[in-house]
Amino acid sequence: MLTSEDESYEAIRRLAAGVALDQALDVTDPDSWIGLDFGVRELAWQRPELLHSNASPSGRRLSWDSDAPLPIGTWAGKPGDAELALALCHPDGRIREAALGYVEERPALRALVVIRCSDWAAPVRERARALLAEVPPHRLATHAELILRVGRRSRGGFAQELLIGALRTGPDAQAEALLDSGDRATVRLAHRIAVERRLLPAARLAQTAARHRDVVVQDLCAEAAVAALGEGTSDGSAEVVAPLLASRQPRVRSAGVTALRRAGRHTDSEPYLTDRSTVVRACARWVLRQGNIDPAPLYRALCADPTSRPAAAVGLGECGVREDADLIRALLAHPVPRVRACAVAGLRALEAVRVGDVRPLLDDPSAAVVRQATIALLPWADRVPQEVPGLVSR
Repeated sequence: MLTSEDESYEAIRRLAAGVALDQALDVTDPDSWIGLDFGVRELAWQRPELLHSNASPSGRRLSWDSDAPLPIGTWAGKPGDAELALALCHPDGRIREAALGYVEERPALRALVVIRCSDWAAPVRERARALLAEVPPHRLATHAELILRVGRRSRGGFAQELLIGALRTGPDAQAEALLDSGDRATVRLAHRIAVERRLLPAARLAQTAARHRDVVVQDLCAEAAVAALGEGTSDGSAEVVAPLLASRQPRVRSAGVTALRRAGRHTDSEPYLTDRSTVVRACARWVLRQGNIDPAPLYRALCADPTSRPAAAVGLGECGVREDADLIRALLAHPVPRVRACAVAGLRALEAVRVGDVRPLLDDPSAAVVRQATIALLPWADRVPQEVPGLVSR
């Protein structure tokens, strides 16, 4: 299987032989252009005749005077895209600068103009930037992934700012077309612009937050969906809140719980008092308090029979008082392992751990219980016999 380096060298060989640009490399892949740029410089030192010779299948090869004080680049005739592509990547900055003089009407080479905008040679960089600034804004979006890749370089911000400006002021469809990009940086930028411009309805934002794989997009869309809800009104809240609450991501669910307050549905947050996630439980308690409902009595009632909602014990520990410790402590012997684990976590949250109560759980058949017991007993590790197999020292 060819490596990316092998593929770059093969593309260079084809270009040097006069093969058309779109046949020599994958012009839709930013890695192909970046690989070409690096590959040409490497091969120029290994095989100088590849670029320095004036003989070529087409009879047109870039020539120059290496001792001339000013950049000199000439062709016997109008150069082709393949020849210009090699020249735009040449290790000699004067050759790169001279080649830029031929690319204004060559959209096929625009990707290399983007790369040259971050060139280490100032004359090359400035000329490339002047050319890119003249490109119609809607054309920049087709190179979004490459522009953002180059934007991470020390001198790569120019093209990135042009792209962001184009997406902020251009047609809605231009930004929306990038929302489904497979590139992480591109999809994040597209959603950020879409949120800034309010291009997406709240329901779509909620669905994106619930389903998208990227955590940055999840957070961005979840926050925007909640912000789009009218304060104190339930109109349209169901189609926004439901997808958020159904998400597998705790931060998205927490946004959905927060949205319940904005929709005036404070009591609907009660089921999330026993969510597996600490942040979701905290949001549920906050929403209830905003509706003048104290969550502590609800937790106490749930602890009477926590089989179906094991996290009631840890939730009570997070918001209860020291007098609740006995209620939580009684659950250390509960037959359901997750209830026992949550009871230990609840005692930790309440700062009411007693070594004698928790130490027997180091031999619990449930790994989750042993893990919680180990964490709870770490402050008293010197009081636990060394032969206890469940205690992990740090």
